[in-house]
Amino acid sequence: MNRYRFLAVVLCAAALSSCDKSAVRDITGPFAASRIKFFNFGVNAPAVNFYANDAKMTAVLTATGTEATTGTAYGSAGSAGFYSAIAPGAYVLSGKIAAATDKDLIISKVNATIVDGKSYSFYMSGFYNATAKTVDGFVVEDPYDATIDFSQAYVRFVNAISNANPMTLYAKNTTTGVEAAVGTAVAYQAAGSFTALPGGVYDLSTRYAGVTTNAISRTAVSFSAGRVYTIGARGDITVTSTTATNRPFLDNTANR
Repeated sequence: MNRYRFLAVVLCAAALSSCDKSAVRDITGPFAASRIKFFNFGVNAPAVNFYANDAKMTAVLTATGTEATTGTAYGSAGSAGFYSAIAPGAYVLSGKIAAATDKDLIISKVNATIVDGKSYSFYMSGFYNATAKTVDGFVVEDPYDATIDFSQAYVRFVNAISNANPMTLYAKNTTTGVEAAVGTAVAYQAAGSFTALPGGVYDLSTRYAGVTTNAISRTAVSFSAGRVYTIGARGDITVTSTTATNRPFLDNTANR
């Protein structure tokens, strides 16, 4: 019996050795060099899953492994703020309702061309229209330099508040007391340039041109040297409450 088993093993080994090498396929390959991240900054907008054409780019899983109906809620970034790889090309980027009611209804979409090797951010922005079930959206490139000075942090400002005038972001170092403008005034649906700041803790504020009063402020924001950050303004600029969900707010998300 042992002799027959040995012969069977030998015959199987011979059969495998005679097979074409393509029988075992290498399914590994390089990831797409372009990157994109997603933000739900549309005031009163429902939670969404984000798509690039028909490809789902973000979703939330439950403990059972099925997709949750929670999606990316207002004030949050998809995939916890991390970039997703995406192949270069022309896309319809969209946010689709994640809940069971109106499941997969597109409420925001933007046509965008993704260039090889570049990074982007897609924002749902402005105010959600509950009747039309639509909200604004826009895409900005994230053009930070791959080679950076590791003694500096790099910060830029994105304005996603539709009822705010163009604003300039200011950063005041809580240790030195030195305040600096982070780029120039940024209009709605636009992004400023990345500006170098010494690593440290900063009090942030935005102001309109010619106005000394802060439009939005946030204290004690840490910027680590060698990292890259985007400060995104969201909410309703007319809200004065310091606790309301739709209050104007400065979101801090790391690009690198």
